[in-house]
Amino acid sequence: MGGKGVFYNSVKVTLKDIAKETGYTINTVSRALKDKEDISEATCKLIKDTASNMGYIRNAIAGSLRSGVTKTIAIILGDISNPHFSILVKEIETSARKHNYNTFIINTDEKSELEEEAIHSALGKNVDGIIICPTQKNEENITFLKKSGVPFVLIGRYFKNIESDYVVCNDIEGGYLATRHLIEKGHRRILFLNGPGYISSAFERHEGYKKALNENKIEYDSSLVYEVSVTSGESKRVVRKILESGIEFTAVFAFSDMIAWETIYTLNKYGKQVPQDVAIVGFDNIQSKLSFPAPLTTISTSKSKISRRAVDILLKRINSADDYGYMKDIVDTQIVIRGST
Repeated sequence: MGGKGVFYNSVKVTLKDIAKETGYTINTVSRALKDKEDISEATCKLIKDTASNMGYIRNAIAGSLRSGVTKTIAIILGDISNPHFSILVKEIETSARKHNYNTFIINTDEKSELEEEAIHSALGKNVDGIIICPTQKNEENITFLKKSGVPFVLIGRYFKNIESDYVVCNDIEGGYLATRHLIEKGHRRILFLNGPGYISSAFERHEGYKKALNENKIEYDSSLVYEVSVTSGESKRVVRKILESGIEFTAVFAFSDMIAWETIYTLNKYGKQVPQDVAIVGFDNIQSKLSFPAPLTTISTSKSKISRRAVDILLKRINSADDYGYMKDIVDTQIVIRGST
């Protein structure tokens, strides 16, 4: 049995081919490849080694059709070019792999029509569950996803009008900590480059910004608050417009680290230095995982905790039919002070 040196490179290797090569029945081969306990360790090893040498690839789709389980999770995100999302994906993938789940990523570019396509694509692949950072430009996509019955967890953002599981950071606290820090450094004209107001995290960071101003008896000035796109590269145009308009400010609180770095780049192009001329605070603490030459003061939350919790909640939904209510996790934030303030 085995060792015949037969190669099947030109055609797909089947269980029948492995059975013929080893001398075992198709049923024995199948059970050995699934590590069934009634097959001896030596037989399992022989069959697996033979299958590997022959280039056998297990047909996961066929298996999922029989069992209804694909052991696959879709991750749907707005802008994978943003390192914040890249770090989240890696953490989610690592956590899912520990539970023997595979993942695949779909990027929406923060567009609701691409989000709709992403959800349909994931459901069409019969995924067991979905982790999604919603665009929030409308509620229809998440309402449809909820009606589909496929378990899902929102990450980073949530809807007040849609009951669902979610894991987010404490955005009100984060906005407050960022603004308070700049005020403590002596700044009163604080430009806030926020994300679109329909995004829950942007709305709540705005609330934190206003809370810190009010607490320090600084009048809220709407001319210092701008909404910018959260996709990479879009904020530079807005910052140029602000600088050319002559609006006075000595500090910037940016919705994300990416917006903060684009702001620093634009300020430098206009001859302004950070922090000498303008102090800047970002949000996400990307530098906790990646090294950049410009040390940025930022709001940090545990991306590994958020990712692990999202996976844990999703797997609980996938593997349990119990009705235990919606799980709504809010992870604390803290400020990490570096050279930009």
